Amino acid sequence: MAVRTTVDIPEPLHERLKERAERSGTSIRSLIVRALEETYAAPQKGRKVTGPLITGKGKLGPRFPVDQNPHDLVLS
Repeated sequence: MAVRTTVDIPEPLHERLKERAERSGTSIRSLIVRALEETYAAPQKGRKVTGPLITGKGKLGPRFPVDQNPHDLVLS
């Protein structure tokens, strides 16, 4: 079942929608509905992260710094 609603669209955006609809041979309504469906599509379950998110060739710091107070690192 469709629901009718009213939305105020700025005139420049309406002109762009109208031109796009004419070029694609469709209606403004169908462009808006398609954009909403793509934007608010049901979330799809992705695959699990298996590797590092950030890769690099830099030097790693110590795993367990013994000579530093962790509060000094946070508050500096």
